[in-house]
Amino acid sequence: MSKPSIPKGTRDFLPQVMVKRNYIFDTIKSVFQTFGYLPIETPTMEKTETLMGKYGEEGDRLIFKVLNSGEFLNKSNKEAFTDNNSIRFANSIVEKALRYDLTVPFARFVVQNRNEIDLPFKRYQIQPVWRADRPQRGRYREFYQCDVDVVGSESLLYEVELIQIFDKVLSSLKLEDFTIKINNRKILSGLVEVVGESDKLIPITVAIDKLDKIGEEGVVKELREKEVSESAIEKLKPILTISGSNENLLEAVSLIVSSSEIGVKGIEELTEVLEMVKSLGLDKAKLEFDPSLARGLNYYTGAIFEVKANNVNIGSICGGGRYDDLTSIFGMKDLSGVGVSFGADRIFDVLEELDLFPKELLSSTQLMFANFGKLEAKQSMKWLKELRAHGIPSEIYPDNSKMKKQMTYANNKNIPFVALVGENELANNSITLKNMETGDQNSYTIKELVIFFNATRF
Repeated sequence: MSKPSIPKGTRDFLPQVMVKRNYIFDTIKSVFQTFGYLPIETPTMEKTETLMGKYGEEGDRLIFKVLNSGEFLNKSNKEAFTDNNSIRFANSIVEKALRYDLTVPFARFVVQNRNEIDLPFKRYQIQPVWRADRPQRGRYREFYQCDVDVVGSESLLYEVELIQIFDKVLSSLKLEDFTIKINNRKILSGLVEVVGESDKLIPITVAIDKLDKIGEEGVVKELREKEVSESAIEKLKPILTISGSNENLLEAVSLIVSSSEIGVKGIEELTEVLEMVKSLGLDKAKLEFDPSLARGLNYYTGAIFEVKANNVNIGSICGGGRYDDLTSIFGMKDLSGVGVSFGADRIFDVLEELDLFPKELLSSTQLMFANFGKLEAKQSMKWLKELRAHGIPSEIYPDNSKMKKQMTYANNKNIPFVALVGENELANNSITLKNMETGDQNSYTIKELVIFFNATRF
């Protein structure tokens, strides 16, 4: 029998990893709730018609499809199979797919539950998503997204709020050096308009979005492959190399798109957001206007965001933007939305690399009772019940094993204190508490022990 294994791009999580992941999730959730967002969940699977065509050609290729159950071949397109048309044949035997992200399912959710929600509707969602990507560092086939969105308002106040959420979450996770990049898809629309390639908005933005990965030469090469004219490419090049302060960049890009109504609108929106954020201030984040930021997903129409941890080579750890009419694809028009997503797995890798996880996370159990025998264990169980009633995480070693083995167990679990209850303690109705770091031992009654742990709350 072969050794058990799991699919590439997926992972098992041991307890020492899960406590760190939960620390990230709990921190993110706490900030979301502080800003007035409420939780929802959507199914792991969606209908393929819900997902396909929403992420662009590249995104569609990365969607995991789920084979129909039962006698699926009876309903398959046998003509497509005979003609060797794999795409048409595949579409005839799959009706469901694993969700690619949380945004499109959220749009479906809003439309389907329109009579149950009040607008503007603010929600957060923390669930796994799946992409048939090539696994590599920081990129997995199964990973969690932590999304926060609001639909039903075009107010730019929400863009400002989401920037504050980026800042608050990552600052709360003790990340000191990170940059929030911002752009506006209207500016990019204006740009392709002034260079004479309005019909190639999607391929141009998809290419520009890869600037960090493939460099200027790679972007130019891809633009040529997409049959963008040489004159247009020359006009686009300044966007790939332009730099400076937010104010200087806004001035320079304003001049480039000044003949485009939609481009000017994008500049106005971006200026308003930047000015408001500047007046409010941020805790740790640097906010930068990046004219080359494109975010390749088709549904973005306004502000777009991307967050990178500086000095850590891992790509973006958060992203998002405004989508003015995503719900229209499900029959509900003119409902603007904006949202961002935190990549929990990449954030985990960043915190791990920078050693930013609190050390006490690994000490879930604060107190372990050593086991000296049946009588001692019986009394220890009574005291354990009282300690747990006061919210003190505690446990007992299950067997009367050698003390070295019991102490090794406590050390391996990073349990900071061990309670020793032997014959003398039973006779005196007391507990000897051993500090596993210093080796100090002190005697307590159960009431004194509760006071001690409440005073040194973990």
